[in-house]
Amino acid sequence: MLDDTLIQQLAAELDAAERSRVPLEHFSKRFPGMTIDDGYRVGRAWVALQVAAGRQVIGHKIGLTSRAMQISSQIDEPDFGTLLDSMRFTAKAGDVLQIPTARFIAPRVEVELAFVLKAPLQGTDVTVDDVLAATDYVTPAIEIIDARIEQFDRHTKAMRKVFDTISDNAANAGIVIGEGDARYRADALTTHLPWCGAILRQNGVVEETGLAAGVQGHPAIGIAWLAHKLAPWGESLRPGQIVLAGSFTRPVAARQGDRFEADYGPLGSLQFQFV
Repeated sequence: MLDDTLIQQLAAELDAAERSRVPLEHFSKRFPGMTIDDGYRVGRAWVALQVAAGRQVIGHKIGLTSRAMQISSQIDEPDFGTLLDSMRFTAKAGDVLQIPTARFIAPRVEVELAFVLKAPLQGTDVTVDDVLAATDYVTPAIEIIDARIEQFDRHTKAMRKVFDTISDNAANAGIVIGEGDARYRADALTTHLPWCGAILRQNGVVEETGLAAGVQGHPAIGIAWLAHKLAPWGESLRPGQIVLAGSFTRPVAARQGDRFEADYGPLGSLQFQFV
């Protein structure tokens, strides 16, 4: 286990990397004895630095929800991170949202569903039914992931480990969500949520398609899991918070000039461009 002084040091390094846009070498390489718990402690310390600087927590994200991603990361459960107000980009119906590429190091785009809560979820006995009852609405969302800790080691080209990703706030960097459109009550979609699909186009070319069932069979499962995981920290999911349920497509790299459209069919679409 890493001591508290080192945890704070690594959090400060992440904070500096985000501002400088220069990624760090793998923490797991520098500290081979690092654990998953250490990763969460670093990530939380970094979020605390950002909150102290004036940012506000607006919700949470769940990652590594697919079995394939868990196997590749050598983990048997998802991971999670914190959403901050500085990460939110709001897309207006009919407009192409402009996203500054300079905000990121190596942005990638993932297709998700966002749950917006109207009631708290707390404890280790939260069920999927509880999640649906506590949800105000479900809406299309895009997560922008990034790498303040480099994805591949600059010397060995080895891929970063899950400890690195978790330390890096589960690689979270941004969320694109609609304004006032495509909001659907969870209770009306209870049996349909796994069948919600999306087509992701990049510069007019279909890059990814997927169904929300790819997120552990039902996107609400991850929300219940997150409530369980937060309980030992004395934390809960709160009314008004946004929770990203996990991606049901692979991440697609984004470069300056790239234009994306995430088409969710009857749930609407999100259009955005990296500028």
